Order: sequence, then C-alpha cells, then structure tokens
Amino acid sequence: QVQLVESGGGLVQPGGSLRLSCAASGSIGFNVMGWYRQAPGKERELVATIASGGSTNYADSVKGRFTISRDNAKNTVYLQMNSLKPEDTAVYYCNLHRFFGAMDYWGKGTLVTVSS
Repeated sequence: QVQLVESGGGLVQPGGSLRLSCAASGSIGFNVMGWYRQAPGKERELVATIASGGSTNYADSVKGRFTISRDNAKNTVYLQMNSLKPEDTAVYYCNLHRFFGAMDYWGKGTLVTVSS
C-alpha cells in the first residue's frame, strides 16, 4: 500500500509564496508524482506532474509561477508556488501514479487560500 502525506498549505496574500510537500511511503515503484487542485464548485484539475527521471508537466495557468520538484531519496515531491493569485485558492492534492499495476494514490489534500 502507498500513503501520501501533504503539508504546507495555508493562508497567503496575493503575490505571496507557499511551498507544498508530499511524502510518499510504501511500494511506490516507478512512478509519476504530481499535484492537482479542486476549487469550490469546480472539478479537480491538474497543476503539475514530475516523473522519476525529472521530466515535468504544468497546467498553462501556473506556468512561470509554480515549480514542481522531487527528492527521490526521500520519496518526496514539492510544489513551490510564487506570485499566487486568488484564483489559485483550492484544496491541493498530491497524486502518485505507479506504473506497476497502473495504480493511482491520493493524499487527503491541503487547503491553500490566497486572500488579502
């Protein structure tokens, strides 16, 4: 079984920064880790993903503002969020897609609120 534990959410003013972390444990194998978010009344959407080898993918709405990275030794993925906007307000979920068995695992989510 795989467990994902997120941290780093909170309240920040527009233009501010936050860093989210997600630590994975268990049989993670070869995988892609990423962040998704869900704003009130909206569907969950992709924010960014990063493969074990380091290749990344970003939603257009966060390109140039957010940076995803990972530490494979710690099985941890990070999301550095800069120049935050009110529309970035959402619950952010960590995801791990394990290639063996094509399994998807989700964290419980961490709330990010961007407001003055």
